[in-house]
Amino acid sequence: MNPVVEVKDVYKSFKAVKAVRGVSLAIERGQFTGLLGPNGAGKTTLVEMIEGIQNPDRGEIRILGKEWKSNGDELHRAIGLSLQETRFIDKLTVWETIRLFASFYDLGKTRVNEILGVIGLSEKKDAYTVNLSGGQRQCLALGLSLINRPQILLLDEPTTGLDPNARREIWSILLDLKEHTQTSLILTTHYMEEAEQLCDYILIMNRGKVLKEGTLEDLLEEDYGDKTVYPKDMECRRKTLDDLFTSMTGRRLDE
Repeated sequence: MNPVVEVKDVYKSFKAVKAVRGVSLAIERGQFTGLLGPNGAGKTTLVEMIEGIQNPDRGEIRILGKEWKSNGDELHRAIGLSLQETRFIDKLTVWETIRLFASFYDLGKTRVNEILGVIGLSEKKDAYTVNLSGGQRQCLALGLSLINRPQILLLDEPTTGLDPNARREIWSILLDLKEHTQTSLILTTHYMEEAEQLCDYILIMNRGKVLKEGTLEDLLEEDYGDKTVYPKDMECRRKTLDDLFTSMTGRRLDE
C-alpha cells in the first residue's frame, strides 16, 4: 500500500536558520503520527511544507501520491488542518462559523449539525465565538478542520495552553475519529502524554532533524543482556522518553 504522505530527504532554511535538515517520513492510511520536540525543533516548518504552505528547498513531498505543484486544488480538499491559534469572527455564532466553512465545500446544514455533535458544542451553537473558553475555541477549530471529511488531518500543537480537562476533550474527539474513520493524522506536540495517548508512531525532532523514530515501545526499549525491557508504568514511560531526549540533545521536551 502506498503511503498517503511521503516526505523524502526534505530541507528548508530561512536565511541562516536551517529549520528542516534531511527529514524523511511515510504515513499510511489511518496512521496517527506524532512529531515530538521543543520549540525550534522544525515541527511546524515540516507540517507547513506537507500542507503546501511552504515549499522545500530540496527534497520531495507527495500527498496521496501527488505533488502540490500541479494538484493543489485536489489536495486542499483532501486535507484538514488546525494551527496553533485560530482566529474567529467575534460576532458570528458557533453555528454560523461552521456553516460558513461548510459552504466552502458546498456542504449544507446536515454537516454543520454533525460537526456540532462531534465536537460537543451543540449546546453552544448560538454562542458568539468571542464568548467561548479556550478549550471550546480549540474544539471549534478542530471541528472546522474536519468539516470536509479529510483523508489527512494536520494539527499543530492543538492543545498548547489548555487545561488538562480541555486537553482531554480534544483527545476524546481524536480517538473517536481514529476508531471510526481511516483519517491519517500528523500531530505536532510538546507533550509526551499526548503522543502516548494518540499516536501509533512517533518522531522525535530537534534542530531540524529526526533523532529517533518508531512506536512508543520502539523508542523506550532498553536491552539488558538477553532481555528487552519496556516500562509499563505511565509516569515511568514519560520520564524515560524525556530522559532519552535529554541524553540525545541536552534539552528537555518541554523547553
